[in-house]
Amino acid sequence: MTIRILLADDQESVRVGFRLILDSQPDMEVVGEAVDGLQAVELAGKLRPDVVLSDIRMPRLDGLEVTRRLAGPDVADPLRVVVVTTFDLDEYVHAALHNGACGFLLKRSGPTLLVEAVRAAMAGDTLISPSVTVRLLKQLQNPAKQQTGRPVDALTERETEIARLVAKGLTNGEIGDELFISAGTAKTHIANVQRKLAVRNRVGIAAWVWDNGLAQ
Repeated sequence: MTIRILLADDQESVRVGFRLILDSQPDMEVVGEAVDGLQAVELAGKLRPDVVLSDIRMPRLDGLEVTRRLAGPDVADPLRVVVVTTFDLDEYVHAALHNGACGFLLKRSGPTLLVEAVRAAMAGDTLISPSVTVRLLKQLQNPAKQQTGRPVDALTERETEIARLVAKGLTNGEIGDELFISAGTAKTHIANVQRKLAVRNRVGIAAWVWDNGLAQ
């Protein structure tokens, strides 16, 4: 299956670079380019791509609003949106994930991570640039902070084990390899963990792990 991708960035040089990287993959194809946020929403509605790569700072409509309109909690048929930006401000990260983004990538991350972000989105994973993830997790390492979320016994032993691996940044496939289960089984366990903890994504699981002192 070919992964159909829409690029949304007001800088032509960025779009050209991303297209060269993605079109060189045997299973990926850039099917459209948007020069601003409003055009991104319009093209997404017409083309229905598998993944949208969206910058944040764009004319007419910023990438956070684009994400909300395409992948937000109120969208009946959401698309997979990966935010790709120069700016790693915490408020951008939180807003993007709250608005339904399934990835947050810094442009300086390089071509390998760009491709991995697209594949992760298709697999139902959330990929966040490592430097951003480390900073977010460090913010959670506050011993004086009261434990939050549901108690540890809300999860089974296997689910707690998987939550720890999610907090380490492992993908579904890597979790499967670690525990000798399939990636699909790992994905099912993660979905159950998210439901039990009432969190929206893998970052929420990681936050719960750190808040409850379960990180290894």
